[in-house]
Amino acid sequence: MNQDLQQIKKAKSGDTGAFAELYRTIYADLYRFALYTLKNPADAEDAVSETVMDAFSSIRKLRSEDSFRPWIFKILSVKCKRRFLEYSSQPDELTADIPDGNSIHDLAEGIDLRTQFFRLKNEERLIISMHVFAGYSSREIAGILHMNANTVRSKESRALKKLLEQLSDSDRKER
Repeated sequence: MNQDLQQIKKAKSGDTGAFAELYRTIYADLYRFALYTLKNPADAEDAVSETVMDAFSSIRKLRSEDSFRPWIFKILSVKCKRRFLEYSSQPDELTADIPDGNSIHDLAEGIDLRTQFFRLKNEERLIISMHVFAGYSSREIAGILHMNANTVRSKESRALKKLLEQLSDSDRKER
């Protein structure tokens, strides 16, 4: 982590190579967050690209090097939220394989989980993605989404319960 802080300091002072290294270390997490949130590989790539451009152009405004990761994920979550408004009526197009399963069973479980995850409402997916992939607390998510922290916890709890029920129903149908 100490090396990341040094890279962030260098990037804040205008070192493009340092920013490129930061991007390399965080890209997979940003993309995973965007893909699971938006359900569309092209939109996820676009959101990450826009996020990186915005982060690069405003990194000098970053107050604390320790807050780089939450800061860039906040930018990405805003981009994803905007895309929900723009593309809410388009059909699902997820085709990218994310699970790293070593067996057919692991792959099938990953696909089933993804399928059920994408049946959640946009807001539910966003809240779960922000918590699971970006590591935000419910209080931080509430601040980003302009909600009450208790509301975020309730929505996340209901969404996770719904996801588990969908997985159970799907599992019973297979038997």
